[in-house]
Amino acid sequence: MTLTQLEYMVAVDTYRHFVLAAEKCFVTQPTLSMQLQKLEDELGVKIFDRTKQPVIPTEIGTRIITQARVVLREAGMIGQMINDEKDVMTGELRIGIIPTLAPYLLPTLFKQIREKYPQLELVIKETITEEVIHELKNNRLDCGLVVTPLKEASIREDVLFYEELFVYVSRKNALYDKKYVLADDIDPNELWLLEEGHCFRSQVLNLCELRKSGDLHFKYATGNIETLKRMVDKSNGLTILPELAVMEFNKTQMKLVKRLKDPSPAREVSLVTHRDHIKTKLIQTLKDEVLQMVPKAMQQLRNKKIVEISD
Repeated sequence: MTLTQLEYMVAVDTYRHFVLAAEKCFVTQPTLSMQLQKLEDELGVKIFDRTKQPVIPTEIGTRIITQARVVLREAGMIGQMINDEKDVMTGELRIGIIPTLAPYLLPTLFKQIREKYPQLELVIKETITEEVIHELKNNRLDCGLVVTPLKEASIREDVLFYEELFVYVSRKNALYDKKYVLADDIDPNELWLLEEGHCFRSQVLNLCELRKSGDLHFKYATGNIETLKRMVDKSNGLTILPELAVMEFNKTQMKLVKRLKDPSPAREVSLVTHRDHIKTKLIQTLKDEVLQMVPKAMQQLRNKKIVEISD
């Protein structure tokens, strides 16, 4: 059994396709298949069910692959230790980020890192929190930028900042003339929401206490905050926006933004990693760059109250 064989096995599990896995490993498909066949012969078990499309691991194969990911993560520590010792900022950093953060952090973050560390390759995946956690556990991501707390034993959370939540209303809405808004002021029939699966949706429902009331009569949901804003602009409704989404608003747009009564509801944004992560220096660099972008006031919880994510 070799590390190369384990890498091939994990690649097939990741991409569920022998040809694609071979391309990602920079070998031919026959070479990859031959090595996996040798590994199966050595172990005396079938790791993959080749009769399925896409290919899937067998029951014992799933357990072997899980352990292989641990072995490869541990083996990767050696190379990372050498890079850290040489103070070289090179290699690949795989980052997961949720859609409600990506548009507001990524453009500047990507530019800063490319300029300062041209030899560092960023691989960025925009997806929901549940998928970020899954990818971290399976060593397909090195870190994630998500909303916490997650309450996941295998995931380490490093809090970066706290985003205040604001109400964004149409000029035609009854709340437009108010300076401050109470959660009870929000009519669920006028509320535009993100679709199921987004943690921000769960926070909005908890903030407005709509889970208790069962008053969810909306008929439309989207996965994009900018779409929510545009729907409000063209309708009589309202939505909830995180602080980063309103930071570049002009004076006219800010008239549509209403604060909720103190303590201001907020969401906690963290840099998350697997507890056994190996790219310590690269991840610390990412953290430092994010904190440079965010105002100091957002890095403090003063006069803010964290809104729960849980259903």
